Amino acid sequence: MEIKFAEVLDAPIIHDLMIKAFMEYKDEVPSSSALEETVQSVLIALKDGEQGLISYVDNQPVGMVRFQLKEDGLYFYRLSVIPEKQGLGIAKKILGSLEDVAIKKGVTTIFCKVRMTVPKNIKLYRSIGYGIYDEEVVHKPNGINIKVVSMKKRLN
Repeated sequence: MEIKFAEVLDAPIIHDLMIKAFMEYKDEVPSSSALEETVQSVLIALKDGEQGLISYVDNQPVGMVRFQLKEDGLYFYRLSVIPEKQGLGIAKKILGSLEDVAIKKGVTTIFCKVRMTVPKNIKLYRSIGYGIYDEEVVHKPNGINIKVVSMKKRLN
């Protein structure tokens, strides 16, 4: 497996991986906002400073993560592994590469937010050293509320 930094021209690959991975949440109420994103919105985000890592197996893209460096740490989101490759440790390898990026940039903390309705993701992050430090309810415009936990990991 090879993990590479995403280029702006990789927006279609990032979008495709994200949509394939997030389709499992299409029936959640509300469905993930990831499913509303477009290649164009990903492209604009990359042009505006968002970064990404893409994982390849046999030169085929199988997973990705998007992230931003902020004052207090590195925030990642939309971690995606295509359904047929889930459960093989790809997400953990992507997150390991993300930690390497953070360390090289002098960042000491990595953050993410996870829906409380997706305990397998909370379990994944906990298994590699993330802890919950906050809970909140995100209020969507249509009156639907989403309970999320904020998780973080301190790097040495």
